[in-house]
Amino acid sequence: MKKAIPIIIAIGLIFLIVLGVFGYQAVQKYMPTKEAADLCEVYEIEGDDVALFYNYGRQEIQGIYENGQTYLPLSWILGHINKRFYWDSTENLLVYTLPDQIVYADAETKGSNGAPLLLVKDEDIYLTLGLIANYSDVEIQAFDSGEAKRVFINEWSNRGVSVLNKKRAVRVKGGIKSPILTNLEQDTQVTVLETMETWSKVVTPDGHIGYVENKVLGEIQNEAFFSGREPVVYESNLLDEKIVLGWHQVTNSEANKALESILEDCENINVISPTWFALTDNSGSFKSLANQEYVDLAHEYGVQVWALLDNFSSDVQTEVLLASTTTRRKLINSLIAEVEKYGIDGLNMDFESLKPEAGIHYIQFLRELSIPCREKGIILSVDNYVPTSYNTFYDREEQGVVADYVIIMGYDEHYAGGEPGSVASLGFVEKGISDTLALVPREKVINAVPFYTRLWTEKNGEISSKALGIGAAKNWIEKNNVELYWQEELGQYYGEFLTPSELSYLWLEEENSLELKMNLIRDYNLAGVACWKLGLEDEAAWDVIGWE
Repeated sequence: MKKAIPIIIAIGLIFLIVLGVFGYQAVQKYMPTKEAADLCEVYEIEGDDVALFYNYGRQEIQGIYENGQTYLPLSWILGHINKRFYWDSTENLLVYTLPDQIVYADAETKGSNGAPLLLVKDEDIYLTLGLIANYSDVEIQAFDSGEAKRVFINEWSNRGVSVLNKKRAVRVKGGIKSPILTNLEQDTQVTVLETMETWSKVVTPDGHIGYVENKVLGEIQNEAFFSGREPVVYESNLLDEKIVLGWHQVTNSEANKALESILEDCENINVISPTWFALTDNSGSFKSLANQEYVDLAHEYGVQVWALLDNFSSDVQTEVLLASTTTRRKLINSLIAEVEKYGIDGLNMDFESLKPEAGIHYIQFLRELSIPCREKGIILSVDNYVPTSYNTFYDREEQGVVADYVIIMGYDEHYAGGEPGSVASLGFVEKGISDTLALVPREKVINAVPFYTRLWTEKNGEISSKALGIGAAKNWIEKNNVELYWQEELGQYYGEFLTPSELSYLWLEEENSLELKMNLIRDYNLAGVACWKLGLEDEAAWDVIGWE
């Protein structure tokens, strides 16, 4: 028995050692770690970098901390929270356009704390959070006083919130072995982003996104977060009647004398848009054919005059002209002076064939032009192509805010040099309307219809075309005894004429096709119809254009 005692003791010691090992491992496995996370490593920042979160999603781009405050890159701001900041790289000037004024800042402009409002560095412009917040209706929270600097920017929305029922650590990942981001006291409210089986992803009041166990969360409530600030309102000058606009192509002063005969033939129109103003260079100069007698006569007939400005000159590069704040100001002041001089009722902007890089400058021009128009009661309308993926830079949505009317040029579906086809089939027109209405309020949308068609000719394997007004097209049909065939899907007549040497054909615009387009305009309850151009139509066209 005495010999067995040492053996029993040894076995006991081994058992205790094994038990201790397993106990230690169990403790290691199930005991929560108290390791604090390296916040700079978590947020992947160093020095004066500032981590940026948008709608609680981490952004690749970062802010910078300088002069005791955080700055964010303008390129990111424009793409996410406020596209109305405009940087003039030719004059190193930041421009922000409000409904009634324009605000300017440069690298020397200081905020209330004496620090610059913007920084120019790293091939980008950086704006201070205060400046961003002043003009952007978003929630901004900065946690930039410590080592791991970060900023949260959120759209106002409904969010799930909960109150902790126990003191708890918030961890980098779900799991008790994950390092600790921060410790929260009982009764702390958190925003709940995602709930999983045993852990939830939350946002803490001190600016961390991490995980806590579901068992420490109280009931999740849906709470509305909103700014409470008054929205910026862009007042519009809208007519209290449906619009029937006719464009009058005026290429010389003599053409102004045709107005009376035009008005006598077009009893339904209440707006005429003469092509009076044409840009001539990149310095903001333009040619004017404005005429006082023309305006006075139009007013006698109860017709408003919306003078058109175009950019068709080969001496004009719109992306250059409008990129300068000084040049835009000169052009706008000159236009407004001309409008006031002749008592013109409105302006019609017809800027075509813009390069994509011109888009941002064009929209800024419209913003700035809208201010004196709004102040003086001058109606501002803007001509646009039918929306497509390659002309989105015209930014119809912003046009619909700052301009009074957005006009769809609902034609040139098929054009000279392209594939033969209709100038404006019914489906093409309707899609242009519906796509525009997705961006612009219907009370501001005018659809333009063509008073012309294209006569296509195939000869020696080549295809050419020429534009014919409605009257001229009907004369061609009658002269050649062309038989017409109604194409229901297109909403037009089709006809062709064959000779031994060539084949000619057209999709005819006339009163029947125009009436279908007019029905679309009524069905969508648009603001009006516009017609390009006066003088190409016949009398029958006016029987269907209008609202009576």
